[in-house]
Amino acid sequence: MFSKVLIANRGEIAVRVIRACREMGIATVAVYSELDRDALHVRLADEAYALGGQSAAESYLNTEAILGVVERSGAQAVHPGYGFFSENADFARAIGDRGVTFVGPPPEAIEVMGDKISAREAAARVDVQGVPGSTEFLIDAAQVTAFGEEHGWPVAIKAAYGGGGRGMKVVGTAGDAAAALESAQREALAYFGRDECYIERYLTAPRHIEIQVVCDQHGNGVHLAQRDCSAQRRHQKLIEEAPAPGLPSEIAAAMGADAVKVALGCGYTNAGTVEFLYENGEYFYLEMNTRLQVEHPVTEMVTGLDLVRLQLMIASGEPLPFGQEDVEVSGHAIEIRINAEDPAGGKFLPSPGPLAHLGPPSGFGVRWDGGYESGDEISQFYDNLIGKLICWGSDREIAIARTVRALREFRIEGVTTTIPADIAILEHPDFAAVAHSTKWVEETLDLTGISGPTTAPPGQDHDDPNVKRTATVEVNGKRFDVSMWVPESQIGARAPTGKATPRRRSSRSATTTAGSGTITAPMQGTIVKVLVEQGAEVDAGETIVVLEAMKMENNITADKSGTLVELKVTAGQSIQNGDLIAKIE
Repeated sequence: MFSKVLIANRGEIAVRVIRACREMGIATVAVYSELDRDALHVRLADEAYALGGQSAAESYLNTEAILGVVERSGAQAVHPGYGFFSENADFARAIGDRGVTFVGPPPEAIEVMGDKISAREAAARVDVQGVPGSTEFLIDAAQVTAFGEEHGWPVAIKAAYGGGGRGMKVVGTAGDAAAALESAQREALAYFGRDECYIERYLTAPRHIEIQVVCDQHGNGVHLAQRDCSAQRRHQKLIEEAPAPGLPSEIAAAMGADAVKVALGCGYTNAGTVEFLYENGEYFYLEMNTRLQVEHPVTEMVTGLDLVRLQLMIASGEPLPFGQEDVEVSGHAIEIRINAEDPAGGKFLPSPGPLAHLGPPSGFGVRWDGGYESGDEISQFYDNLIGKLICWGSDREIAIARTVRALREFRIEGVTTTIPADIAILEHPDFAAVAHSTKWVEETLDLTGISGPTTAPPGQDHDDPNVKRTATVEVNGKRFDVSMWVPESQIGARAPTGKATPRRRSSRSATTTAGSGTITAPMQGTIVKVLVEQGAEVDAGETIVVLEAMKMENNITADKSGTLVELKVTAGQSIQNGDLIAKIE
């Protein structure tokens, strides 16, 4: 087993891996950007090294910087978490070339499955069929149009080297093809470092079912039941559960067997997830994620297996300690992704900023996997996942009730969150009846009037009577901290803590007054594209600029028809919530 592991990631997943390593007696090495200098994963790790930069491209996607830390720290293994380099074959190969173990599949398996087109071909070779789609990369919008005319609209453009809904755009008509392809390529490049995309048929009301697989280096592979991830917005999951409810036993068994066939067929090792779409009694292979999934805790809760521990054991060469017949599922588990987003009546607007207070719930069957603590900052430059609430019950009804109870106890101040929308989903009869699909949140669920509060109920005071005084020193890029807690009364005023000063944010969904012609930024972010010029005539609802916040693109539209008399932003410009974008007369 390894004595020291570097975690090439941040946030919740870095914390999760650090905790598993600590339980196994393994020393941990964290890496951090300038914005994450005092992040939770940095505070928990045994060692931490600066990568420099603010954005992901400047830090967590900086191959040379991370490889430099691997060498300087003496880490024996690198755990990539999810996102960033977790599905990058070149990175995994570079790690192996230095005699260091990559905690994941071999580069060859990542190349096969990381490229979604070759992954479809690999699945077909073991007689596992996918949704009809292309087997070549998209070069221009004409290919999208041709596919749509042949297979019918809508179609889905997807990042070939990504997942999690990033770089995915649904195209409803030929006229939307060019803009959708450009946007998908831009998002894919920003999040995965590669902009290749492909296309496939878009099913109208499927359920998203995935199978957790684990394969060792000795030819053994097992599946660990199913997860249902159908409650989504913007093709990103809000709620996951295990096992998949209402799935016929013969379908579940066939999916599990097919998932193992796909994994072993490409020489896969370590933990991975094979995803399927299920509709009208049929299922289609979708893709394989060659990494640990965000939703892995629900599988852990119903199987009693620690997937990160298994990852580390397999990476060190140990065989699986159990077979398929030993896998048992007990009860039901539900995971809620707590994101810094305002539901805003269904718009789900990013809400970056400082966490004035974070108070997770507790109780029997309740687990919190978080990447932040009170006072930490949710940055616009990274994913907006604050953490994951996972609740277990002896059956699905109890699990739902326990999750709702826990969500109502959750206290978060400073940013708005998806919690009100999560409660609305769990309490809806469609969810209870398993009558929802991947389109249900956006097309059926009524979130009118539902917005995320930013403050705790009256009478609650979370002020800490002690003040943390921290001095941070970097020696050759390696971080050292010295901290102490001093009663505030002894120093007379709250001193700097090294964390962002907590503040409260407005819970309104946007700052544009309907019909005023004054267009302001509904959130902090970066202008990635300007679609109109000053002096142009615009129609109400027409997109003026594209604003990226927390890795999501948001179209900022005209609120009335008229002449664009002022345009205050340019592509690449960073703006704050409420900044003036344009004026229309």
